Amino acid sequence: MSVTGQCLCGEIKYEIDNVPTMTGVCHCKNCQRQAGSAFSTLAAVPTSEFKLNSGTLKLYKDSETKSGSTVERFFCGNCGSPIYSAVPSQPDALYLKTGTMDDTEAFVPQFHVWCDTKQNWVSLDESVPQMGQQS
Repeated sequence: MSVTGQCLCGEIKYEIDNVPTMTGVCHCKNCQRQAGSAFSTLAAVPTSEFKLNSGTLKLYKDSETKSGSTVERFFCGNCGSPIYSAVPSQPDALYLKTGTMDDTEAFVPQFHVWCDTKQNWVSLDESVPQMGQQS
């Protein structure tokens, strides 16, 4: 089953071969700033399965993270839509921004991370694991 997605302006289009291997929500300040929202919804995908079908991604290397690890944030240089993040220490995975997926009906977060910096007005489902910080 192929999963497809695109940026807001449609310049960037992608597909992945299978459904994501993991889904989650990050509440760190950097993801809040990058998303322009209270959190970032993520879907882990094997790097080998990601296919960029059109457009050219721009890269911002976010080295000022709470974890100390650089996060590579790939986005559309035209409309600014974030497409995915990657962590160099995890070269076999990338983390799609689920809002760019064409069909998000099946998205259900399996966990929440960096909950110590979540927005105070955000309520989380107690049945979903929550971590204050990611180690």
